[in-house]
Amino acid sequence: MVETFELALPHGITLSVRAAGQPGRPVLLFLHGFPQGAFVWDEALTHFAAPEHGGWRCIAPNLRGYERSSAPADVQAYRVRHLVHDVTALIDAVTADSATPGRVAGLVAHDWGGAVAWNLAALQPQRLARLVILNSPHPATFWRDLRQSPAQQAASAYMNMLARPDAAARLTAHGYAKLWGFFRGMSDTSSWLTPALQAQHEAVWAMGLQGGLNYYAASPLRPPTEHDPAAAAVTLPDELLHVRVPTLVLWGLRDQALLPGLLDGLEAWVPDLRLECLPEASHWLLHEQPARVLASIERFVGRALPSADAP
Repeated sequence: MVETFELALPHGITLSVRAAGQPGRPVLLFLHGFPQGAFVWDEALTHFAAPEHGGWRCIAPNLRGYERSSAPADVQAYRVRHLVHDVTALIDAVTADSATPGRVAGLVAHDWGGAVAWNLAALQPQRLARLVILNSPHPATFWRDLRQSPAQQAASAYMNMLARPDAAARLTAHGYAKLWGFFRGMSDTSSWLTPALQAQHEAVWAMGLQGGLNYYAASPLRPPTEHDPAAAAVTLPDELLHVRVPTLVLWGLRDQALLPGLLDGLEAWVPDLRLECLPEASHWLLHEQPARVLASIERFVGRALPSADAP
């Protein structure tokens, strides 16, 4: 059963949270992407909370700007350093009664949640024992391909549209037609986009889209244009790039926005890397192949469960 609550963090941000499992158990943390919300992890929360699948304490926050979480008006409040701060404060709160305060056994993240997770793992590796990334590019390979790959520049052109001041109005129009296009244009949604799941998405969107869109407006990692150098003007500090946490990357190869070339050379930045490609999956691999995705996560994060904690 999934529970919901709001968690006020010490720095003034409140996150609405979905959770399952017994408090005090080792924690698995799940971060969603755009244009979704924490609800997309409900199946994972109940799966991993079950004793036969680890008996974890499972936590999925709505990131700042989403659902009932705090949504600052200032675009600069959505820079990655602030998002990482939210997650570290959340980790402190939800692990306070565990055997490893300040540290989660596993961090699982998709899309924008993955961008936050990559940065957290690079800057504060002591915060997590295992990292699992679902179709979210490592900042080094994304930065490289946004500058050097015409194919990735074209695939990421939508990011500049989402950074526009009128993006929320454009996405809301005609029953969220353009937002649904992000799903239906990439995936055979007939196999997974049920009326109930569609209603969950629209309920979150109805609470406001601008917070999620501010992630794009605040980030310089976008394709260069005639009027904005974007990624071409960025220099990424080396400390943001090297991830020394055991990492599993699950990648749907039919992702039309994040091309497989983003995986090239990844091991240079993530030396303890396991890569699993899903040839028939798209960006929405969690929905398209949930059993495969959950099984892969379970095999990987199970190694972070101390034998004394085994159910």
